[in-house]
Order: sequence, then structure tokens, then C-alpha cells
Amino acid sequence: MRTLVKDFGLYVRQLREAHAWSQEQLAEFAGLSRSYVSEVERGTVIASLITLDKLACAFGLTAAALLAPRRPQAARDAAPQTAPGSRDEEVTPEACRL
Repeated sequence: MRTLVKDFGLYVRQLREAHAWSQEQLAEFAGLSRSYVSEVERGTVIASLITLDKLACAFGLTAAALLAPRRPQAARDAAPQTAPGSRDEEVTPEACRL
């Protein structure tokens, strides 16, 4: 389980860096504190489903896409996804705040 948490945190960090965002920017987009984003990235906390959803929305991904098995290039190749059952609406940070 510890590896899963650390791998998830590493992927969040890779995505953040691929977007050229600071931890503060990601925290603002996701509605989290900067220190909590840091803990997630370091794998020192287990993100809740709510946190997972907030992070996914900030990146323009579905929660499932954020949890999907990752390849080394995956963070750089990540693109906004459409949410299942969303009538092909793009997942955006603005939509997450509704």
C-alpha cells in the first residue's frame, strides 16, 4: 500500500510540473492547502476520494484517469478527459467548482 501512495504522489507531482504549476497554484486550483499538496506529493498522506476528485478536476482529468496505471511519459501526455456520462463535456477546474 505504501508504494501505491508514493506512486500516486509522484504522479501528482509529475502532472503539476508538466503544467508548470507551483504547489501553491495546484492547491488554489484544487481548493487544497499548499502543505497538503506537498504531503500528497511526498506520499506521507493517503488522499481521500474527495481530494482525488479535487486534484483530478484541477488537472482537467477524471478521477479514474488520475488513478489509471501510469507510464513514465503519462504525465506529459495527460490531456483533459471527458467524464463518463457527462454528455462529452470536458472536465475543467471551473466545472468542478459548480
